[in-house]
Amino acid sequence: MSSNENAVGGVRPVITSRQNPRVLALSRLRERAGRREAGLFLVEGLRELSRALGAGARGGIVDGIYYCPGFFKNASAAVALVGEARRGRVPVFEVSAGVFEKVSGREGADGLMGVARMWPVALGGVVLRGGLEGPPLVLVVEGVEKPGNLGALLRTADAAGCAAVICCDAVVDIFNPNVVRASQGALFSMPCAVASVAEVRAFLGAGGYAVFAAAPGAGRVYWEADFRGAVALVLGSEKDGLSEGWFCGGVPGRGVERICIPQFGLSDSLNVGVAGAVCLFEAVRQRHAVALAGVCGG
Repeated sequence: MSSNENAVGGVRPVITSRQNPRVLALSRLRERAGRREAGLFLVEGLRELSRALGAGARGGIVDGIYYCPGFFKNASAAVALVGEARRGRVPVFEVSAGVFEKVSGREGADGLMGVARMWPVALGGVVLRGGLEGPPLVLVVEGVEKPGNLGALLRTADAAGCAAVICCDAVVDIFNPNVVRASQGALFSMPCAVASVAEVRAFLGAGGYAVFAAAPGAGRVYWEADFRGAVALVLGSEKDGLSEGWFCGGVPGRGVERICIPQFGLSDSLNVGVAGAVCLFEAVRQRHAVALAGVCGG
């Protein structure tokens, strides 16, 4: 370590060694096993850290912030965030450029990284997001393999006003740094749960949800579905689609209706994030048609 005069707090020790125990601990959080063992995950970027620090019911989850002024892209906002963290008694550490490069997982890093505590994601503990108009709209994803796709779906679900996102038989860890990044911090405001397909089917049946499953070749086009009630939209992985349990076992007390997105080119499927956005914003259109007409016509 060395000491250095800087714009975010005067003379403070700077972590310069890549073998520093804190740096090694940060590096381990890039792996799922390391996150599970520590109960911590990485949050990188100004927007993502800002949302983690102001996470409402999950406030107080940030355990520490690491920064490198040489990488700041918006210096005034970065300095303000570090100051806010210090005022909130969050431990703050300056690191050298070499150290930040070692632990950063981003191209074009902006010099800010945090460590946050995981929270329980059992389905039984999920609390649907309040303050939303109308019955709940829930997104269910099964077996999504790519962190970027899961993060993008969280971001889209947040924008569409979903009450929760439920991951079935999760392949990707929702606390993967690339999920956090692709969600642009929506992970901190969107209620999320991880469960088996059987658990989710029981949950949806008990809640009286109409369940629509996006599936190529379905006989009904997505805009023909009625998304105005309590609805669950179910999406499968790009590789395997949805498991047969959704269609053989169904949802107790309800059916599972297949819907498709018509396609007119050579491609026979869409990216799961794109498919989710198309269907979710059809639900938005149906639920808010009068209000949207006023906005668009204003």
